[in-house]
This record gives sequence, structure tokens and C-alpha cells, in this order.
Amino acid sequence: MEELSKPQPPVEPPPPFAALRDIPNNAPWRWLALAAKDLRQHTGASMFYGGCYMLCGWALAAAFIHAYSLFAALSSGFMLIGPVLSVGLYDLNRRADAGESLELRPTLTAWKRNAGNLATLAAIIAVVLMIWARASVVIFALFYEGGLPTLAEVVYQAVTFTQPEFTLIYFGVGAFFAVFIFAIAVIGVPLMLDRQTDAITAGITSIAAVTRNPGAFALWAAIIGAFFILSLATLFVGLVVAIPILGHGTWHAYREVLERPT
Repeated sequence: MEELSKPQPPVEPPPPFAALRDIPNNAPWRWLALAAKDLRQHTGASMFYGGCYMLCGWALAAAFIHAYSLFAALSSGFMLIGPVLSVGLYDLNRRADAGESLELRPTLTAWKRNAGNLATLAAIIAVVLMIWARASVVIFALFYEGGLPTLAEVVYQAVTFTQPEFTLIYFGVGAFFAVFIFAIAVIGVPLMLDRQTDAITAGITSIAAVTRNPGAFALWAAIIGAFFILSLATLFVGLVVAIPILGHGTWHAYREVLERPT
């Protein structure tokens, strides 16, 4: 009876933030290799999501191709919001890790696992993208008061650096928004899906992971940018393969940089 009446030691609550690992700067190449393996294992389901991205890219081009100052901002933002739209791809990896079915249908509603918090992060990213889209139009208007140049002229000026002020300001402002969205979403979205973490905790954890491993995530961001440029060059057709590769690769980034719960 005496032992039964002994006070039990208090149970410590789990830490609010997941423990992070240090990873090598060349880790993204391993993520790409693993992603290519994932794509071979569940090609149909993975490429379904890539095909959806391609169709969205075509719709975006059809709607804004004549307003290319907006098109440039929205198309880059289209790739940056990719982590939120890739929940189904992450769920394929989560299911593979858990030994569950790899059919497409269950992944279509994967967002229901943490719908409120995923919606919160998506709303934050959408607001940032709207601010960037507006800033893009303003920057064009400031530097081209006599009328907007053609798209070919803008590309030529950016490549040859004949308008250094415009190039530096436009890409500098764009990079600021891009880095912020990338930092909160790259680990945050897989974390919210896998562990059903709230949006604020997931976003802070993601920023901490990126700042702790700047070399690896800078390389991963550069790889994403390269895939985006190649996708534009193929009129978004390249997204059919690029999106599954980047989505599965991001899952492996998440699994590598965060300690697994005990």
C-alpha cells in the first residue's frame, strides 16, 4: 500500500522543437539520387503531381503572358509555393517509410492530416507572393516610365547587365522574398504532414534547420532554381519530372536534418 501511495515522478512534456542534425554541404546530391529512386518506384503517382504542375504552369502563362512583369513574379512564386503543393508527394514517401500502400488515391487527401496548419502556412506564403507580385510591377514601372520593354529586351538587359540598377534591385528584392519562403517551407511542410506540428513551430524549426546548415540548403535552393529555369525553357513540360524529383528530395532533406522522435 505504501508503494502505491508514493508520488509518481512528473512526466516531462516533449520538447516543442525537434532536434536538428548537422549535415554535409554536398547532401543535396544524395537527396537527388534518393528522389530518382523514389520516382522509379512509384512513377505513376509521382508524375501525376508533376503533370498537375505542368497544367498549372500553362494556365499561368495563358493568363499573364502579356503582363510579363506579373508573370515573372508569379511563375517564380509558383515554384516557391511548391512545398505546400507537394504534400501528396511527401505522403508517398511517408507511406513508403511506414510500409503502407503507395497508391495515388490516399495521397490526394494527405493534407487532411493537418489541414488547419497547412492552410495557415499556405496563406502566409500567398500573402508574401502577392506582396512580391506588386513589388515586381512597381519596380518595372519605376525603371520603364515610358512604357514597358519587350520580354526579350528585359532578358537581354539582365544577361548583359546593361541596366545594373534594375537588375540588382529586381533580383535583390525577389531574392529576399524567395529566401524567406524557402526557409519557412522547405522543412516546415514535411514536418507538419509527418508529425502534425503546428504552423508556427514548423516554420521556426525550418528556419533553424536552414540557418544551421546554410551550405547544404543554399545548394538545394540553387538546384531548385536550375530545375525551374529548365522547366521554363521547356514551356513547363519539364515540371512533369522536376516536381517529383524536388518533392521527394525535399522529403529526404527533412528526414536527414531532423532527429527522429524516440
